[in-house]
Amino acid sequence: MGRGSHYGKQGEPRKFDPTFKGPIYNRGCTDILCCILFILALLGYFAVGILAWSQGDPRKVIYPTDSKGQFCGQVGSPLEKKPLLFYFNILKCASPLVLLEFQCPTTQICVERCPNKFMTLVKALLKEDDREYYKQFCKEGVDMTKRAPEILKDGLCPSILTPSKNFTRRCLPALETLKGGVVVVGNKTTFRDDYAEKNINATDFLEASKKSNVVVEARAVAMRIFEDYTQSWHWILLGLVIAMLVSLIFILLLRCLAGVMVWVMIIMVVIVIGYGIFHCYMQYASLKGQAGSDVTIKDLGLQTDFSVYLQIRQTWLAFMIILCIVEVVIILLLIFLRKRLLIAIALIKEASKAIGHVMSSLFYPLLTFALLSLVIAYWAITAVFLSTSSDPVYKVFNTTECMYSRDTCEPETFNSSNITAECPDAECLFAFYGGETLYHKYLILFQFYNVFLFFWCANFVTALGQVTLAGAFASYYWAFKKPEDIPAFPVFNSLGRALRYHTGSLAFGSLILAIVQIIRVLLEYLDQKLKGAQNKCAKFLLSCLKCCFWCLEKFIKFLNRNAYIMVAIYGKNFCTSAKDAFFLLMRNIVRVAVLDKVTDFLLFLGKLLIVGIVGICSFFFFTGKIKIVEDATPTLNYYWVPILTVVFGAYLIAHGFFSVYAMCVDTLFLCFCKCEAALFISRENML
Repeated sequence: MGRGSHYGKQGEPRKFDPTFKGPIYNRGCTDILCCILFILALLGYFAVGILAWSQGDPRKVIYPTDSKGQFCGQVGSPLEKKPLLFYFNILKCASPLVLLEFQCPTTQICVERCPNKFMTLVKALLKEDDREYYKQFCKEGVDMTKRAPEILKDGLCPSILTPSKNFTRRCLPALETLKGGVVVVGNKTTFRDDYAEKNINATDFLEASKKSNVVVEARAVAMRIFEDYTQSWHWILLGLVIAMLVSLIFILLLRCLAGVMVWVMIIMVVIVIGYGIFHCYMQYASLKGQAGSDVTIKDLGLQTDFSVYLQIRQTWLAFMIILCIVEVVIILLLIFLRKRLLIAIALIKEASKAIGHVMSSLFYPLLTFALLSLVIAYWAITAVFLSTSSDPVYKVFNTTECMYSRDTCEPETFNSSNITAECPDAECLFAFYGGETLYHKYLILFQFYNVFLFFWCANFVTALGQVTLAGAFASYYWAFKKPEDIPAFPVFNSLGRALRYHTGSLAFGSLILAIVQIIRVLLEYLDQKLKGAQNKCAKFLLSCLKCCFWCLEKFIKFLNRNAYIMVAIYGKNFCTSAKDAFFLLMRNIVRVAVLDKVTDFLLFLGKLLIVGIVGICSFFFFTGKIKIVEDATPTLNYYWVPILTVVFGAYLIAHGFFSVYAMCVDTLFLCFCKCEAALFISRENML
């Protein structure tokens, strides 16, 4: 059987070329068409951003809006000193219409403060002081000398005031629940509406508040989280700086003591997870016998205050079981892969030598982080401006049956229209932001374009980093005399080659990945829409599609990564590089499946160790369990907010540093596989 038949459809390996000295310098531009397409797409993206910024108004997110579409508390406006939103009849918020329109079908005005006492309009008109107090909760220009029926007929004042409190800049009834489940508002269980000649129960206010909370609950949680960030942002930054220092120290130690540090890393990961299991058990045991600790998570339901979950035993039991499973899996992997670990450690040692000669590569993730931050910031700002670039839309709201209900209307001409004649209690109120212009018709397409370009640009930045590092480490691998034959600025030179010659190839690979990612987003959107559907076949098909595209995304990421290495070395276009990389990996499938992935596993343990150390320290600090700095611990609504932020940030930082190692390992591994006569790394060590 000949040599060619041995390789078959997996292609012929590249013959040994003694004159080959690493990344080719005499190369040409690749995938020019994709480069032009990417530049045009970026110009379009900037155009969408400028259009959104000219049309959008972020105040719609920050300030509550009255029935005229005006912003309560906006600086520099007539309502600057009236930051709170007051509902004329909060009971109408109990209507199912709230869930359809996300707006209470009652007049809403901006006020300076919420009412703090019970009062009816009929009684308020009897005394001068009461009239002045009541007037601040009526529309501007109301004549308080008129009789109550006339004022109420024109919708100028509410018929009744109840003690209220500020909840996310909205005046909602000050509800309290006494022992025995009795609901009171301002120490009263019932209220007398003199105009309507009926009693109102406090429980009616409770139902109305719940329905109005559908509109504001998400914003309330967001505001509390924002408050936590304002209280703890400097401590979060300190935690991220510590994570960066720990990662840098770990990488430097790994460069000098690769073998020792890998074993220390493995042992420390097992110890840290073991401590997590011990801590969860202690919390589980300490809650035994405490009131309410035996409530299940299912019975508790969804709570915005996540600290509630930490007060029940089932939460800590779940954490303990998860950590036990992770610990057992890691130990089993270490046992079964013990022989391969030694080979992977040898590869990490070689990568440490490469990084030692290309130290500037450790700082390249900072550039990637800065570029990704810029992409994310541009996407987020554009998304906010696009979502707030609509005009106020007013609709007819009516508590009784009316043929004009929920039709659009104009507040200026509403009172003189025939709608008020046919529906006497109808009101023209602000409903939402929208519009019927050409811009508003295509607004959803602009949002889609914003998301798609976000994926494309983010993938391009990642690809640029991979090509740059691959080119730098390939220069080390092919240098016959180290460090004499290594270029003076390998990272800078590689970055210049990538931008000058291969922007089109990077854009091509990023585009393919972005298309798959946007399809996954659309599938998730469809999944949310079909959650209430009863069609099991559609759900099953959708789940299969989600799984397939998830696998496809992982495969494309893996193939792109290796294709970019080939682009960095040989300077060919993306398709040719991807084909060469694929056949090369297929010829070395056993090495790829075992050796390369074992190395990735070891590097993942390193990231896990850094995240675990920083996460445990931040947990003890923000929960006030470190006595030395207990006084410095900020008071928070949700202490998990800064903890999760620090943990997530620490993972990104550790991933940034370890991604250099991972790219170095992949590049050296692929260079070795590409070279049939291995001159620089012993073949025996790789088998």
